[in-house]
Amino acid sequence: MRKYAPIFASLMLLAIVVAVAVYQKNKAVAPTDGEEKSAGLGVFSSSADCTRLPQFLGRLKIPQPVLIDLSQKRFTGIALHYGQNYEETLHPEVWGKYEHFGTYALNEQGDIYLSPTPFISVRPTTFDLQKNIYKLDSKTGALSVFMRFDDVHPSASNPYGVISLAYDCEDQTLWVSAIDETDYQSAKGVIYHIAPDAKKILQSVQGFDALTILPLRTGKGKFLLAGSARDNALYAIAITAGVLSSPPRKLLELPATNERIRKIRITGNNQLELQAISFSYTLLAQSTSRDRTYYDATWDATSSEWKMEKRE
Repeated sequence: MRKYAPIFASLMLLAIVVAVAVYQKNKAVAPTDGEEKSAGLGVFSSSADCTRLPQFLGRLKIPQPVLIDLSQKRFTGIALHYGQNYEETLHPEVWGKYEHFGTYALNEQGDIYLSPTPFISVRPTTFDLQKNIYKLDSKTGALSVFMRFDDVHPSASNPYGVISLAYDCEDQTLWVSAIDETDYQSAKGVIYHIAPDAKKILQSVQGFDALTILPLRTGKGKFLLAGSARDNALYAIAITAGVLSSPPRKLLELPATNERIRKIRITGNNQLELQAISFSYTLLAQSTSRDRTYYDATWDATSSEWKMEKRE
């Protein structure tokens, strides 16, 4: 037996290393505050977008610009507006079959990935629809379920599941957030990193409810920006070698405590557009008001602080 002892010891060491690696990959994250609250991300710019509009628009001779509409005001699902003042609309009936969408992301081929959202009332199919990412095919215009998350469990107390997604041009991956199972006592949200070609989950990190997400490359590295569903703040999570590698760090807060950041857009050098809504984990709050507030947030490297201005 003694001659096998080194082998057993090596196997035990390997098992420990693997266990630690798995833990690090999927460990829960908790937001940090305090001294890190006002820290900056480093300088960044509005780099060229790698994405394009769907290819089927050319075949249908639909001119650009095209407005992608998920507002649900006139059409269920997704609608594309075009023409003078966007008065013309493309909306095949089948584009409404999965009810309502909340955010979208384009890729280099023009495919549109869509996240679901419950809207006003819950139907028998509502909870099941919140488990999926959807895809509008660039070439055919066919809308289908792209990927399903069986570990997402919406309920009557929290009808939200998959809530937001963003495409990463640097490595052609998707970042996805889900906020199911969260309650008023604790955040149980998950952020997924996905390889779309393989439909493979590269990483899942628990413990943060991200209402919106956006990857960002700056002078200090790469980050995933996240608007919290639980408070009025914008957070940043460091990305190292394609992996979320730090707890969420608070960058700034909106002026109103009841507002939540629903969308983030890079609008210029060191400048973000933050779209805010009133949000709770119930549908009642979402149906009473669809109003949105817009803020311009600019990183001032000279003063090392974020400056924010509300749009009138």
